[in-house]
Amino acid sequence: MPLPALDQAVNVLDATSLLSSFGAIGIAVIMFAETGLLIGFFLPGDSLLFTAGLLCVPGASDVVHLSLWQVLLAAVAGALLGAQTGYVIGRRGGPALLNRTKNAKLHEGAARAAELLERYGHAKAVVLARFIPIVRTVLNPLAGTLNVPVRTFTVWQIAGGAVWTVGLVLGGYGLGSSIPHVDTYLLPIVAVIVVVSLAPLVLEVRRSRRNGAKAADADAVPAASAPAVKTPAASDPERP
Repeated sequence: MPLPALDQAVNVLDATSLLSSFGAIGIAVIMFAETGLLIGFFLPGDSLLFTAGLLCVPGASDVVHLSLWQVLLAAVAGALLGAQTGYVIGRRGGPALLNRTKNAKLHEGAARAAELLERYGHAKAVVLARFIPIVRTVLNPLAGTLNVPVRTFTVWQIAGGAVWTVGLVLGGYGLGSSIPHVDTYLLPIVAVIVVVSLAPLVLEVRRSRRNGAKAADADAVPAASAPAVKTPAASDPERP
């Protein structure tokens, strides 16, 4: 997997820029950072995988052409190794990992990850987290911190990671093979992917806030609604 020459500044938030600069090696590094290191929560995982698959189609782009088998290998390896590394870091580092950062989005993602683990159980939560940006970054170290069994985490992170990476890459490849000159529509396609990938996180945040508001309303009992407590009348010394 040769590394292309860097002719221009690399934009780490732009999938096309990353792929044209680093090729398949860049995919492995980005997947590892996004799924294994807390600092990688902002990286474009979904759009990177889909765009990489699209650019594997011969003639899909005049800028860069990638090898499908190299992209699949790099994506799966980076995502699986990253998740397992994040788990090990979390198991050893514990809560100190999140205490070191003040980023609100990262802490919000950690809250969603913990909620997924509690609501769906370890296996299902580990798989679902792969498809939710930010959550897939923080769930792996959080699973280690919460002592999710190593075997359970490993089996299901491999299953979820393989489906996520291969599915998105082949989805991009399939679209590129079906639509001529699909690179013309690359930006709108990437925008749609970003919106769709963020939708579960937005819905979870709204649902959590709604439930929190309902709980707060239920706990706040107005004083006027409290039953009146009758006190016995004081005895009148002059009454016979």
